[in-house]
Amino acid sequence: MNKSFDEIIAKVKECGMKKVAVSVAQDEAVLEAVREAKKRGIADAILVGDAEKIGAIAAQIDMDLSEFQIIHEPDMIQASLKAVKLAHDGEADMYMKGVIDTKNFLKSVLDKEVGLRTGGVLSHVCVFDIPGIDRLLYLTDVAFMTYPTLEDKVNIIKNTLPVAKACGLDCPKIAPLAAVEVVNPKMEVTVEAAELTRMNRKGELTGCIIDGPLSLDLAIDPEAAKHKGATDRPIQGDADVLLFPDIHAGNLVYKAIVHMVPGVKNGCILTGTKVPVILTSRSDTFETKVNSMALAAVVAEEMKKNA
Repeated sequence: MNKSFDEIIAKVKECGMKKVAVSVAQDEAVLEAVREAKKRGIADAILVGDAEKIGAIAAQIDMDLSEFQIIHEPDMIQASLKAVKLAHDGEADMYMKGVIDTKNFLKSVLDKEVGLRTGGVLSHVCVFDIPGIDRLLYLTDVAFMTYPTLEDKVNIIKNTLPVAKACGLDCPKIAPLAAVEVVNPKMEVTVEAAELTRMNRKGELTGCIIDGPLSLDLAIDPEAAKHKGATDRPIQGDADVLLFPDIHAGNLVYKAIVHMVPGVKNGCILTGTKVPVILTSRSDTFETKVNSMALAAVVAEEMKKNA
């Protein structure tokens, strides 16, 4: 089981360098990230976008572009379609957002002709390496699915399992979160959490251990489980996956960790697609972008094994 991003990057080196297609690559942070990813042996990049602008930015950061393939396409929409087609056609192992806005980037992902649809639900997974926690934490969904239904939550779990497996975790403990740890008929998320738990115990949803509803403290803090007398539950502060009831809860926790926890590392990908999709924010750090490529690389390798 990989317990840190250093271990994930080490695992990438075992499976060989991947290739990432970058949509609208004329962005300083993105170019710095792909340069570092190649330096660390994580991924080579095909840069799709305005070649003149890419060249100008590269000159500013002293980046040697002779090491990278560049496809000139000044129109952002067309650049995104050309980049996603590389992943669709198997010429790239993963697909990354550059300076294009998220809405149009996702349109390329979902394009019927050259996109990365699989017929299933798409969801977002963020993996955190948090000082003081002895394992990676998987947060989902914090950025894509707004108000997931019970069926959506089943699909989110199914999308998250290959990510956990790619990181060496064969049977993750999944905590459907709520404000409380008991079922309250007036709180729909607790009812849905209990149903997910039932499905897991009946063998309808396998490959993991699900225990919910759980409050956040019971999910991640063993001491809280002891104090609350929850030592008979399958999850006692040792959850691997935090399944959020909606995007508000997920996004708030995500940003609280990113901006308030010193030394934290994270990487994020969109799942349920033909290849992993690296959907980072313009405000995400350089390291987050590199970590996201490393995460996408190990997931791409896992998908290749199961193809």
